Amino acid sequence: MSLSDTLVEVWKQAMASDLPEVEIGGHAYKVGHTRNLGLRTLSFPYQTHVIEGIEQNPQTNSRWAKLATQGQRIMQFRCDGRYVANVCEGKLMRYPSWKSKGLPD
Repeated sequence: MSLSDTLVEVWKQAMASDLPEVEIGGHAYKVGHTRNLGLRTLSFPYQTHVIEGIEQNPQTNSRWAKLATQGQRIMQFRCDGRYVANVCEGKLMRYPSWKSKGLPD
């Protein structure tokens, strides 16, 4: 499965289905929650990279936060400390850092 497809699948399982674990390639990864706001988080390997996902915080001042306050389900993804993409209601949006990190299409 491509990284793009994997991120959408992670969003589906963690956000849309609200599962306590996400299954990727036959492996299960626990969905955790942040202490203060209870935002969903998880971390999983993809090839030689570690991808971290976190639910969009609706209490920030971004356009994604505004969408989250309107009920949109958004998960941000980062690699090596830089945000590389998000999935909003099942649609993937890649950031320019995707290419600079050398992530596969």
